[in-house]
Amino acid sequence: MSTSNPQFRPTPIHPNADATDDRVPVVQKIGYGLGTFNDMWGHWLYPGLANQVFNIFLGVSPALVGLALMLNRLFDAVSDPFFGWISDNTRSRYGRRRPYILVGSIFAGIGLPLLFCVSPGWGDTQIKFWIIDLTISNYFWFMLGSSALYIPVMSCFNMPYQSLGAELTPDYHERTSVMSFKNGIQKIPELAMFFALQFTTLHWFIDKKTGKPNLLLGAQVYCLILGMLMIVVGIAVFSLVRERYYSNVAARHQERISLKETLYKTLACRPFRVQLLMRLAYCIGGSMVGTLGYYDTVYYVCHGDIVTATKWNTIMGLSGMVFGFLGIPTFALIARKFGKRGGLMWVLTMAIFVFLGTWWFYNPSIPWLQIFASGLIAFTGAGFWTLEGSIGADVMDYDELHSGKRREGAYSSCASWITKVGMAAGVGASGFILSATGFNARLEGAQTEHALFMIRILLATIPIFGLVLSLIALSRFPLTQAKMLEIRGQLEARRGRV
Repeated sequence: MSTSNPQFRPTPIHPNADATDDRVPVVQKIGYGLGTFNDMWGHWLYPGLANQVFNIFLGVSPALVGLALMLNRLFDAVSDPFFGWISDNTRSRYGRRRPYILVGSIFAGIGLPLLFCVSPGWGDTQIKFWIIDLTISNYFWFMLGSSALYIPVMSCFNMPYQSLGAELTPDYHERTSVMSFKNGIQKIPELAMFFALQFTTLHWFIDKKTGKPNLLLGAQVYCLILGMLMIVVGIAVFSLVRERYYSNVAARHQERISLKETLYKTLACRPFRVQLLMRLAYCIGGSMVGTLGYYDTVYYVCHGDIVTATKWNTIMGLSGMVFGFLGIPTFALIARKFGKRGGLMWVLTMAIFVFLGTWWFYNPSIPWLQIFASGLIAFTGAGFWTLEGSIGADVMDYDELHSGKRREGAYSSCASWITKVGMAAGVGASGFILSATGFNARLEGAQTEHALFMIRILLATIPIFGLVLSLIALSRFPLTQAKMLEIRGQLEARRGRV
């Protein structure tokens, strides 16, 4: 493996350089954090609204909605590696990542409202497969087709954006600080996602004929507003953030990275495989019950009253934002004392008890208790993503030591696609899990006792299996703080400081 580039002249190491050289300016941290608006809305707003619009309002089977959300990850299989690879190999006056962040944001903002560009009464399509006759909703085909167009647009933004986070500083703890800013700012777009369900039920969207909210129209208007904000955010990230590694080290001059390296060689890195397993286990467990929390609120706590339930959902979003903010500095301090691996062990252990507690937090007699369910899940989730993102940058340093290249795009795309496949499998399974509970949307508030019991028990237990597996994987992660200091010294001896 190549460990040097003859065209590159390394910057001399400065033995007396102050640690402040490693600090990322606050303006850049904020600029990078703003990108979470586009990441969250472009990826997760649609799955969050899909069940409400396509299942509850348009009557599509929850299993079909879940299947559509799962199958659209196939498009990521092409678009994520492509944009990770092309950004690694881009050389421009604006850097490797920033041009794609700008262009991707503009098109993602334009395309967001088009994901709900449907109308009631589209009907079904009859398909004959050998001797089997299938009747599939036309909305299902629209969900697949619109995803095929939108997902590559989001990859254009997200792969360079995720790669950029690992390039902002070489310091072990400053990377956690960057991710703390990112995840702290992320609470704002997360709140907008919680408010999305209430927005679609505002009195402006009440149908005078039925007296019920037009959830489809509400989703279309909301996505139009957020789409315009996504364009503004993309311009802000492009303007405020700089690419430290591209400006100062061999990333500008290194030889081109092959597509094979992007697709396969990343998985040859043992620390990355361990990180990926930990991440997958965490994500799949949560995504399998992601919709159950909403249905628990609507049909168990609020007895089928969607308007009241969406108001509680917004309050729960506020709770998630507050608790999430608290979780970031809490686990950052724990990680500074015990290392990132130790901090993550605290996160995962606490999350196990939180999900067990949801059995009591969702209580129709004391509805305000459910704010602790969303709050504490957000508390541990903020800690997980802050520390997990920080160790991702450490993995890329480990790779540079062994490959001689900066391949953030390769790692970001590989991790993103495999994780989204896992999450999509979880989301897809959630539709079948919901159907298996005996839930029937036509019954509205009159769900059976058995269905409500199954929703509650599965919400409390399924994620725990993923969390335990994540803990097992984490125990095998080899990149401690001492190891990373050693790796940094070797890298700087080879190519200088950044």
